[in-house]
Amino acid sequence: MSDYKADYINYRLNKAQESFNDAKLLASNQSWNSCINRLYYTCYYAVSALLLKNDIAAQTHSGLKTQFNLHFIKTGLISKDFGRLYSDLMDWRQKGDYGDMYDFNKDAVEPLLKPVEDFLNQVELLAKQ
Repeated sequence: MSDYKADYINYRLNKAQESFNDAKLLASNQSWNSCINRLYYTCYYAVSALLLKNDIAAQTHSGLKTQFNLHFIKTGLISKDFGRLYSDLMDWRQKGDYGDMYDFNKDAVEPLLKPVEDFLNQVELLAKQ
């Protein structure tokens, strides 16, 4: 693997961790829509690193999700639960960022922190192999 590719994978994984740390801060401040945004981007950056590691191209957010599902969820390398989590976060981020009169709350968002952390850890492990 080239140094550039390895550096870019690490950059994306660092962005994922940074987004997760931001999500925790936003949760502590009860900024639930923004927290959903950061939880989604935690997964997005981690998945983008994993796809790059495996030389799988995707040009859009939807393309990234499709390639992730095709190469990692359907093959059983990553659990279907994580596939659903990523897909749900993508939908919820859209609603939270762009939907009028759509507000998340503590009961909906707080239980997502641990599964997203687990998602990040699993994807990061695969991306570093």
